[in-house]
Amino acid sequence: MKITLAQLNPTVGDICGNVAKVTQTLSQCRKDSPDLVVFPELFLVGYPPRDLLERPSFIARTNEAIRELSEVSQKYPHTGIIVGAPQPGQQSTGKGLHNSALLLYQGRILFTQHKSLLPTYDVFDEPRYFDPATEDPVVQFKDKILGISICEDAWNDPALWHLPTYSYDPIEVLAEKGANLIINIAASPFYRGKETLRYNIVRSHATKHRIPFLFINQVGANDELIFDGRSVGVDGAGDPFVVFPPFEEHVQTISVDRDGIPDSYVPQEEIASVYQALVLGVRDYMRKCGFTSALVGLSGGIDSAVTCCIAIEAIGAKNVVAVTMPGPYSSTGSIEDSRKLAENLAIRFEVIPISPAYEAYMKSLQDHFKGREPDITEENFQARIRGNILMALSNKFGHLVLSTGNKSELAVGYCTLYGDMSGGLSVIADVPKTMVYELARYINRDSTIIPEEIVNKSPSAELRENQTDQDTLPPYEVLDEILHYYVDEHYSMADLLQHNFDPETVKWVIQTVDRNEYKRRQAVPGLKVTSKAFGMGRRMPIAAKFDN
Repeated sequence: MKITLAQLNPTVGDICGNVAKVTQTLSQCRKDSPDLVVFPELFLVGYPPRDLLERPSFIARTNEAIRELSEVSQKYPHTGIIVGAPQPGQQSTGKGLHNSALLLYQGRILFTQHKSLLPTYDVFDEPRYFDPATEDPVVQFKDKILGISICEDAWNDPALWHLPTYSYDPIEVLAEKGANLIINIAASPFYRGKETLRYNIVRSHATKHRIPFLFINQVGANDELIFDGRSVGVDGAGDPFVVFPPFEEHVQTISVDRDGIPDSYVPQEEIASVYQALVLGVRDYMRKCGFTSALVGLSGGIDSAVTCCIAIEAIGAKNVVAVTMPGPYSSTGSIEDSRKLAENLAIRFEVIPISPAYEAYMKSLQDHFKGREPDITEENFQARIRGNILMALSNKFGHLVLSTGNKSELAVGYCTLYGDMSGGLSVIADVPKTMVYELARYINRDSTIIPEEIVNKSPSAELRENQTDQDTLPPYEVLDEILHYYVDEHYSMADLLQHNFDPETVKWVIQTVDRNEYKRRQAVPGLKVTSKAFGMGRRMPIAAKFDN
């Protein structure tokens, strides 16, 4: 059997555009005479559609699109089409909607498989919208008995988890019912290291049941989530016979009646994958939201430098504007380092001093602040002036402001609301500071793009004399490790102390993370590249008191 796998980039809600991608793909692969063309999970509506699914007009338009594609399928009488879409349910109770895979053939829906396992962890909340399948049947199609599954349905392999999330394994059921080819359509978001995990899941199912397994994943970015594609097909011994490239659309027709090549799968270098994910995240966010240019505030530090480099890779140097905004405590080196970076990148560079505005703030409030020593309030003036300048330029010229704060800062609130947290997209909000340095080294892997002066300088907000981050924060190597265990792994104070961290440092980090939940709730959307990002996947209360 010949199958065309279509690793494509849908836009959420753009049903007409997504249907057009299906029809274009069918036309392009016609020369290969495929028996099947397979598209990712919920492809017709894009993933994740979220509360659009609650609009009856949205579901009605989806059903129209399915009818359109059914008619289109008549033009390809020897080819079946597997595509993901929401489908109304038949039960008298529940949500009344399923996350479904449809097999269209010769003008009709030949077979429908609903998703059985509906994830509720991290960024997922599918039971909010969907009912689970009540059964997992197989379908005879030409010379194959197909076991069609949807994303999470493949993630309950007991061989891979200490404690399985579900009591039911749809892949095992499909194998027991006689499937001799498993197809899993997915919208599996990226995070660092997930590619290898997914491959191990696919390989485990194939070897356990001795059945070839096709995994077809969405590519592209929608809001915070980035999808890396990296679709793969393995034979019944778990050896890959096709591995798709990451972070790009790719359509390829393959024969599933072939042996794979042992040990041929090579995962992408992790820091390279993070960089490519962020580039794709910026590019798609801007394209799908209608922005054509980006604005970055360059501070002379490594965070804004890395953000600027990512933006240029995403949309081109001619579409990125950099602004440095020196204040009363800015070093000459920071201004010149920013200028040097802009020259290396060949981008437009503006200098807008903030000292006059800062002095005006101080003067207007001097009577009200009488008798009180300068403190963080005056420091925040500077950050907020800079934020206002960036947003003013955005309003006037239509640029998207890219926020430059990292995950370590966001975790402990080392950032200013309505200041450096202003913007439209936070590019490295899920990148710990230590990983920011990894990204800088990756960017400089072939030549020096980010000046060594920026890479080597001590991090500083430059909001007071001789300030460095480590005046306030633990060393980033220590901070990031504690944050990983506390935020990503949910360790308690007692758990952390077993790792020989300083007790006072651990206590400070925990209290500071918890105390700054209100800031994170007001942060701009940030691209997710780790297993636990702040934002939609971490839902913590603000007004709460819990002793960790």
